[in-house]
Amino acid sequence: MRLAMLEFMQWFLVLCSIGCLIRLILGPRGADRLVALNVLSGVALGFLVLRGVQLGQVLYLDVALVYDIFGFLGFLAIARFLKDKLADQEDES
Repeated sequence: MRLAMLEFMQWFLVLCSIGCLIRLILGPRGADRLVALNVLSGVALGFLVLRGVQLGQVLYLDVALVYDIFGFLGFLAIARFLKDKLADQEDES
């Protein structure tokens, strides 16, 4: 029962990631794409944790932790870029 539930949750995360990818590609604004990228990062993190629990390997949890740190730093960099871009557009107006 436990393995079936872990398998179901992994497939659910795969479906969620497909939805995030669609929003990432079709998002009308940069903010929509940024949110989709952040959610996709969280989904990938959840998938790594579930995979590590299913296989009983701690290495997946270590990779998930490092991935989360770099994902957060990337999110901050993209947010700053979008903020600076918006500030430049307001200065030109």
